[in-house]
Amino acid sequence: MALEMRERCERCVTAALPPDAPARICSYECTFCVPCGEAMRDVCPNCGGELVPRPRRT
Repeated sequence: MALEMRERCERCVTAALPPDAPARICSYECTFCVPCGEAMRDVCPNCGGELVPRPRRT
């Protein structure tokens, strides 16, 4: 089962996140741009889980 590579930050909505862009995700695949992830101290506001770097696809 592959990760859903969401193309927008769930917090600022304006950040475009193509599959090869750096992003942060939680175990539920909530997706945030790096600046928003850092602003939230790498804690998902939806589930309280840890935000980690999203793997990149080529």
